[in-house]
This record gives sequence, C-alpha cells and structure tokens, in this order.
Amino acid sequence: MAKSRKVIITCAVTGAVHTPTMSPHLPVTPDEIAAGAIGAAEAGAAIIHLHARDPENGSPTGAPEVFERFLPRIKQSTDAVINITTGGGHGMSLEQRIAAAMWAKPEMCSLNMGSMNFGLFEMQSRFKDWKHEWEPAYLEMTRDFIFKNTFKDIEGVMKHLGDGCGSKFEFECYDVGHLYNLAYFAEQGLVKPPYFIQFVMGIRGGIGADPDNLMHLKRTADKLFGDDYLFSVLAAGRFQMPLATMGAILGGNVRVGLEDSLFIGRGELATSNAQQVAKIRAILENLGHEIASPDEAREMLALKGGDQVGF
Repeated sequence: MAKSRKVIITCAVTGAVHTPTMSPHLPVTPDEIAAGAIGAAEAGAAIIHLHARDPENGSPTGAPEVFERFLPRIKQSTDAVINITTGGGHGMSLEQRIAAAMWAKPEMCSLNMGSMNFGLFEMQSRFKDWKHEWEPAYLEMTRDFIFKNTFKDIEGVMKHLGDGCGSKFEFECYDVGHLYNLAYFAEQGLVKPPYFIQFVMGIRGGIGADPDNLMHLKRTADKLFGDDYLFSVLAAGRFQMPLATMGAILGGNVRVGLEDSLFIGRGELATSNAQQVAKIRAILENLGHEIASPDEAREMLALKGGDQVGF
C-alpha cells in the first residue's frame, strides 16, 4: 500500500486543453506562464508542470525556444521542481512533444501511459465568439483523434529522457489499463521505483471522475506496485478539488492548476494558478496534512536535483 507522507502539491500552469477564449486568466505568453508558475510555487506547489504556448495566439507549442523564455526565470525565482510535458498538444508528433524536455533535461517529465481517445470537442458548444480562429477547429478535431503513445513510443521516451537525461516521470494513468502498462515497463527494468503515478480522471476517453473509480485505481496500484509508488490525483473540471481532497485522505498527493480546471468554485473562474494552490493547501492543512517542500518532494521521489537540469 502506498505510504502516507507529507502531501506534494503539483500545479499544472497552462496545459494544452483549454483555449484562450475560455478564460482571460489562462497563461499564454512566456511572461504569464512564468508569473503563474512562480505564484503557484510561492503559494505552496512543490512541483510545477509546464506546457508552452505560441505567444501570438495561445496555441500549444512544443518549441524549445519558447520554453527557454520562461524556464530560467522560474528556476531563478523558485526552488520548485520543474516537470515538463511530453504530451504536448493534440496533433504534435512524438518528436515535437519531447523536444523541449530533451533540451531542458528537467528533474521530471510527464508520461502518458498509453494511446487513447482524448475528446475535447464537447467544450466547443459552450462558446460562440472566439479570440482566435484555431480554437474551435482544435477542439472539434478531437472527435476523430487518438492520442498516440504506443509501447514503442513509451519505451523510447523512457530511454531518451530517463536513461539519457536522468529525468524521472510523472506517470499519467487515464485508465486502469495504463497501470498495467506501467507494471510491464517496471518488470522490464526500464523504470525504477519510487514510481510517481498521476491518476487522471474525468477526461472524455479515460476513466470517469468519481470516488469508486479512484478507489479502484488505488487498489490496482497497491496490488501492482506495493510500497514502491506514490500517487497523486488529477480530476478535471468541477471534480478537481473534491477528488484531490479524497486522494490526500487516502494517503496520496494532489494536482491542481488551470490546465485541469479553469474554476475556483461553482461558476467562478479562478484568477490564477496560485489561487487554486492556496485553496487546496488550506483544505489539506485543515485536515491535518503537512505540505511537502520542493526539497522534500525531491527526496520522496528520488530526483536528481535542480542543479542537474539543462536550463
């Protein structure tokens, strides 16, 4: 069974799910992403999970030169663990998705543990006037889209970023089968414990966001990984705070941020990533949990250290 320790708060600052029309508070430019990350770290996030966006129109980009405009600033201003996406944005090739991580050699990277339908198309009906022409087409294309991470793809990322760069992974598991995929790679010796597993819930195409499913994910992970893993809970949209809280009660860690939900309460847009971090931190501390510092998170996850990155 995963052990109860101090709670690691991860903040996912911008992601590639939401589009600029959906919230004026979604970080888009390098300045906004840097400020959002620094604010989240100051509010208590030990890990900052980062995507990049085209500064001109807010569309997702994997270009290292865009990451280069905000990563050093975040590192200079915080001691937070930097976690860079390998999921990128919909429609990117694997090479485009991992380019920034290969350049930055971060302490952590996200790694989706399987191919899957990844539907964002339902969000299109909520808006009529778009800031940018690309937004509705980007959402609609996911009606006929498969996010591709084959066994070969995953093995390559593990070798290039794990063995090659010394990065550890946030294993993003969108369904129970993804846990078994991770167990396979662990059996092959391609990854070493402790495994940091993110239960991702509430994405159309993955497991639904409800308490029974969270319990099932945890039971399965306990069976497969015993004491060799730590888990965190990412629940999309309105499920963000309730299921993160439940995850912490079960001995896990939490992820919040504008990548996962644009709201701070019913019908109320969050004004910053820091606001969400502060809310979940207050909930956890009121329940008697202690919040892990970045260095405590490094120790818990056996990371290489912020002085060993490439930026």
